[in-house]
Amino acid sequence: MEPKPEQSPHHAYPDHWEADVVLRDGGTARIRPITTDDAERLVSFYEQVSDESKYYRFFAPYPRLSDRDVHRFTHHDYVDRVGLAVTIGGEFIGTVRYDRIDDRGRPASAPADEAEVAFLVQDAHQGRGVASALLEHIAAVARERGIRRFAAEVLPANNKMIKVFRDAGYTQRRSFEDGSVHLTLDLEPTEESLAVQRGREQRAEARSVQRLLAPGSVAVIGAGRTPGGVGRTVLRNLLAAGYTGRAYAVNRAFDEGLATLDGVPAHRSLGEIDEQVDLAVIAVPAHQVPEAVADCGEHGVQGLVVVSAGYAERGADGRELQRELVRQARSYGMRIIGPNAFGIINTAENVRLNASLAPESPARGRIGLFTQSGAIGIALLSGLHRRGAGLSSFISAGNRADVSGNDFLQYSFEDPDTDVALLYLESLGNPRKFTRLARRTAAVKPVVVVKGARHSGTNPPGHAVPVSRIPDATVSALMRQAGVIRVDTVTEMVDAGILLAGQPLPSGPRVAILGNSESLGLLTYDACLAEGLRPRPPIDLTTAASPQDFRDALAEALADATCDAVIVTAIPWVGEDGEAETGDGQVLAAALHTAVAGGSAKPVAVVHVEIGGLAEALAAASSTAAPRQRPTTARTAPPEAPTDRTASTDRTASTDRTASTDREGATDRQAPTDRTTDTDRTTASAPAAPHPPAAPAAPEATPPAPEDRPRPGRIPAYPAAERAVRALAEAVKYAQWRRQAAVPGKVPELLDETIDEAGAAALIEAHLAAAPDPRGRQLGHDEARELLGRYGIDVRPTLPAPDPDAAVAAAARLGYPVALKTTAPHLRHRADLGGVRLDLTDEDALRRAYGDLTDLLGKPAELLPVVQAMAPRGVDTVVRASIDAAAGAVLSFGLAGAPSELLGDTAHRLVPVTDRDAAELIRSIRAAPVLFGWRGAAPVDTAALEELLLRLSRLVDDHPEVVSVALEPVVVAPQGLTALGATVRLAPPPARNDLGPRRLPSY
Repeated sequence: MEPKPEQSPHHAYPDHWEADVVLRDGGTARIRPITTDDAERLVSFYEQVSDESKYYRFFAPYPRLSDRDVHRFTHHDYVDRVGLAVTIGGEFIGTVRYDRIDDRGRPASAPADEAEVAFLVQDAHQGRGVASALLEHIAAVARERGIRRFAAEVLPANNKMIKVFRDAGYTQRRSFEDGSVHLTLDLEPTEESLAVQRGREQRAEARSVQRLLAPGSVAVIGAGRTPGGVGRTVLRNLLAAGYTGRAYAVNRAFDEGLATLDGVPAHRSLGEIDEQVDLAVIAVPAHQVPEAVADCGEHGVQGLVVVSAGYAERGADGRELQRELVRQARSYGMRIIGPNAFGIINTAENVRLNASLAPESPARGRIGLFTQSGAIGIALLSGLHRRGAGLSSFISAGNRADVSGNDFLQYSFEDPDTDVALLYLESLGNPRKFTRLARRTAAVKPVVVVKGARHSGTNPPGHAVPVSRIPDATVSALMRQAGVIRVDTVTEMVDAGILLAGQPLPSGPRVAILGNSESLGLLTYDACLAEGLRPRPPIDLTTAASPQDFRDALAEALADATCDAVIVTAIPWVGEDGEAETGDGQVLAAALHTAVAGGSAKPVAVVHVEIGGLAEALAAASSTAAPRQRPTTARTAPPEAPTDRTASTDRTASTDRTASTDREGATDRQAPTDRTTDTDRTTASAPAAPHPPAAPAAPEATPPAPEDRPRPGRIPAYPAAERAVRALAEAVKYAQWRRQAAVPGKVPELLDETIDEAGAAALIEAHLAAAPDPRGRQLGHDEARELLGRYGIDVRPTLPAPDPDAAVAAAARLGYPVALKTTAPHLRHRADLGGVRLDLTDEDALRRAYGDLTDLLGKPAELLPVVQAMAPRGVDTVVRASIDAAAGAVLSFGLAGAPSELLGDTAHRLVPVTDRDAAELIRSIRAAPVLFGWRGAAPVDTAALEELLLRLSRLVDDHPEVVSVALEPVVVAPQGLTALGATVRLAPPPARNDLGPRRLPSY
């Protein structure tokens, strides 16, 4: 909406202040500046406000606005006088304005930094969080215009408005003057105000998804008169699932005499429906969707699922249609799943919603599933169904124009029916927000993510969101830091999901392996080692083992305090005739259920090969099934050697699993069953290189979360050892993260004493002011040293050596021994090309090296040689920090040279890092043993390295203008470290979309 020229003499219309927001009840509204075109809207809005609210606003009866009032409230300069309005359907439901004042309360201009603020919200919309949202946005506008404080006069009886100010989290002062409450709010964001804002955002966005998933009524718009077609299919699936609410079929092509369709009322438009419709599923051609959306908006529909295709996946014209669809729906306060969506499912008993194209509604369970792909959604639903896993909710967002994975995380965090959140994502619209939400959700329940389109560098069709430039490996590391379990395939997602949803979290990496196949046990053992677990030697029950033997062995393992998880391996029993029996799955499952029900809370997984019915029986919700009598014809025990594998009702007696002579003539294939000590197991499985000491661990703590309680009876089964072990390894790493997250790391206070934040800010401002390029500049070596020095990061000085005599003079100043190296860009850090000469102990050696260097590589003017004092011997490392516009500031660490450059062995953490993050950063690279005494070398000073990481993190966090820093190499010695080179780039910081007032993305 463009303003008229006369309304903005000081500033153009600020369209960047426009925002869509989610209100407390989950509905949406639009916030925008008020313009001169809003006079009629303002008058209409004021007429719908109660006399009491008018009195609270003006401190006197004020039945109507005068022409002068209307002019004043619609004419703003967007600097000293600003008004914002909240609109739904184009009409005002709330307003706020500020007027800049001086210290005497009179109208003023800058540099006055205080403003008087006043709100008015329509009574019908009070309690929806309208005023709180307006306060966030008007405060951000004021800060942008140089206003630092708000003053407000509120009548003591206006408790709602007082509460809005009190709960905002800003620093405030309150006094009682002349019969009113005088409030002063400092607008500088505080930790409390940011927490309040994010808490409101979480509750509102969770509620907006909850309204979509639990509607009281659903209308399917586009349900055809004849069977088949998308709309009719959705309606059929909705009814087949037993939806508990009211359902309607809507199609403008229905005959006037058609009263019902598939047993539900049929209408030509929503206007014919006498009751409130909460959710509309739109399944009409794309060109008819705007008409359907308008019909929904005008009749109070709360949310839309748009399964119609023909939008951004079709190209530029489709993208514009998609943008218009979002704008239109939000203008009515509605959120959208889609377009091009597969649909949504909610299995809650009081809802039973299947508004999707899935022909069968999944069983009720504890897994929440979000996917951006219909095809992947189908595959995941099918995979979970085959494994006996149920869902709590399912959203297939299609082009993800509105409701996103972030919204699903907000909902999953609060949903008591969801214990595990699975997400298939093809793009991250707001990576900063995603990692923040994922960290909070992962602290109470697992979040498992598969990220598609990892290497394309572009978004999938239809996803118009910012593209991050950081490598996929970095994205993976950042997810891990946030507690996200990232897997590579949807199969791995299902494998991890069913274990996490049905089993308690492991308390450590020690794994017991038992089963009736020595070979399968060894494969499982090897897989455990490959995944970093600590397996015990497999217990071979032999192929003659009965279900009771499995039960007893599993019960014993669960009772053993030296193991944290158990993997059971099973192959079919082999009869005396040599043929395998595959019908014992239910009997074995019952035996395992019995052991788990009576054992301690440890995760159990089963690896099986072709045992019919086992996976289904293990996935059963209870273990009360009676053991099935096994056939006696296939394997009859000799009379002199009765076995316990017949249909006995007494399942309490324990058999001797070590006595092979009792096993119907079975040969002795018993694996060692010695319960080795923890030390023995560590020695047996330790790699040749020394393990780096663990990062400082958090005190033992068990966060109160539903999945920490065992769920007896749901034992996950896997067809391959590698899959079971990989899922268990992810659970082990996640459980460790949970324990550490319960007591967060911190930044040591001692850093504050050696950091000159103000001095660094002054240097940065001066450098940027002198930069000819508005995009910033790279600092010279001495400039970088000075800036880094303000944060206690010392970089060893270098002196230019344009000729041999200058090199000798430089060495005399620095002191021998010295290094001679080139600084030409193509030779920088390339010792392999001969551009670095070390340990030059005297003038003769320096002059010879200088001559060799120039003879080999070129003239001094091309090589730009420098001289630097030698550093103590140590391990060469590289430390970097960079800012990605989408993900934020990232700190990276690796060994210099081939490990990081060729092999990609680099670890990453989001800034700011804590002491625990820094410790984990240097220990998480594969080459970490080099730092801790590999092959008998002396361990290096990792404490000094961790401090360096903390200092660099603090620098880029305090000063976002520092967009990249590279310290290379950093030589870490047994005592101390030396940074030999530094590259620093300054630039205006990229805009952050996670610190301003809450708003929905606009594409």
